[in-house]
Amino acid sequence: MSNVINFLTETNYKTITTAQKGVFLGAEVTGVDLSKKLSKEIIEEITDAHANYGVLVFPDQFISSDDLQRFGRYFGELSVHPFSTNTEGNPELIIFDNKEGNPPASTDVWHTDETFRDCPPMGTILYSKVIPSHGGDTNFASMAAIYDGLSDRLQSFLSGLEAIHDLGPFKNLFPDTPEGRKNKYLAQEKYQSATHPIVRVHSVTGKKILFVNPQFTTHIKGMAEDESRSILDMLFKKTLTHEYHYRHKWDKNMLVFWDNQAIQHSAVHDYYPQQRMMERVTIINEHQPIADAPPPDPATLRKYLMPPITQFSNSRQKRHHDK
Repeated sequence: MSNVINFLTETNYKTITTAQKGVFLGAEVTGVDLSKKLSKEIIEEITDAHANYGVLVFPDQFISSDDLQRFGRYFGELSVHPFSTNTEGNPELIIFDNKEGNPPASTDVWHTDETFRDCPPMGTILYSKVIPSHGGDTNFASMAAIYDGLSDRLQSFLSGLEAIHDLGPFKNLFPDTPEGRKNKYLAQEKYQSATHPIVRVHSVTGKKILFVNPQFTTHIKGMAEDESRSILDMLFKKTLTHEYHYRHKWDKNMLVFWDNQAIQHSAVHDYYPQQRMMERVTIINEHQPIADAPPPDPATLRKYLMPPITQFSNSRQKRHHDK
């Protein structure tokens, strides 16, 4: 393995023009009008640029909600977010209209969208309708570059490990009332915890990606709680390294399309009570994340001074709740 981190290499295309924005991620795309139907060649080049750069910025795009959704469907079926501010009668379209009296949700935490799903989305598209006079940036981090920056020893240790992801902050949307607790239980039954590889392989580029995030990842499967928490906390902090970031400053009528396989993001909440209005669509991924290696033998992940009582359901003493 090399001890030098690989930098992003700029790519030239025939139908679109790209200008690299960050060292490890991001490109501005010009030469295309997203209010019009796109040719197969343009779609293929945008698809390639999306995988290579991770974040694509399309400035000065005067598009409608229908245009936004049509653009998203070039790359796959649009998903319906079960806990977001969906448009009535058009659930694939999310509108974030944050202003006085409607503060933003907890998207200022580094995360990959919807990793509580067995098949997290392949990409997310956000379009700016109203922006504040200052603030409201979105930060992006390349999780491929962050993985590349881990030591060889740590990369080997993480290979094949799996982590559990759950609903995270969405559990807080349900009030602590009998009805709220019932609805929370039903939501957790419908969207049960998902298991994903800690190191996933990008389906297009083949790059290895660190695939844990502090918003949805709860623990490492099969590992003792203290070891799991220490390792995850260390990995979460890797995302805070500024050199792996691209901080995006919004202009009105700007579209940003990011790769949900390889990119984490956080929306900065420094503009309230100014208005910030965005439209969003998310693209379904029909396949589960690809692991870099088979899962480890569970016996190698944990040792017991005494075996857990749950292993002896037939021979252990019955407790009151069992009777």
